[in-house]
Amino acid sequence: MEEERVSKIMARRGLCSRREAERYMAEGRVRVNGVLITEQGTKAPLNAKIEFDSAKLQRVTVALNKPLGIISNLPQKGYREARDLITPENRYDQGDPIDPASLHVVGRLDINSKGLLLLSSDGRIAQTVIAADSEVEKEYIVRCAGPIPERAIAKLRFGLWLDGEPLKRAEVDRAGDHALSMVLKEGKNRQIRRMCELVGLEVTSLKRVRIGNIQLGSLPLGQWMVVSYKD
Repeated sequence: MEEERVSKIMARRGLCSRREAERYMAEGRVRVNGVLITEQGTKAPLNAKIEFDSAKLQRVTVALNKPLGIISNLPQKGYREARDLITPENRYDQGDPIDPASLHVVGRLDINSKGLLLLSSDGRIAQTVIAADSEVEKEYIVRCAGPIPERAIAKLRFGLWLDGEPLKRAEVDRAGDHALSMVLKEGKNRQIRRMCELVGLEVTSLKRVRIGNIQLGSLPLGQWMVVSYKD
């Protein structure tokens, strides 16, 4: 019977992220077919029964208004990562303390973009938002240099290809003389900037304002708050 790493199986089933799974195994919280698993890298049959003690797990999702110059994750030398901003001083709402180490970025936002970024300790949220077959909407306000022709808007809505694949239909509307509102249901690397390049538009500012049912709203730049994500 085919086997796979337990952490990968748990992530695919939406139980948690692979990194979380490895931590739970190290903490002695995971059982596979009734057997306690403590060693990372352990493999199991794809249909194995997996149980883990979630009683003490902190499942929380926060929304951050990410400023420019902040890396979503995997920080480079000289740059701060988004998780560094999850401090008591930057909190917009009130509530129980949050452990930043338990949070993982849900969907990247590049260093030159700002706005809504989700971080969660619930692997099921990441699976829902960034899975290859996800239909979760992400809304952006895109400002461009110069006027935006109607023909460019029409092309952005449907008919473009990236990385050798056709893009899903996008909702694109004017949001000002030099601005667009764009709603996507996918998230290829630098997708909006590359789409705009294909139709001759130069992006000067990109801000994400919504992911699914979570709105950026009036959350101040650089601050965060706990949110409830719903499919």
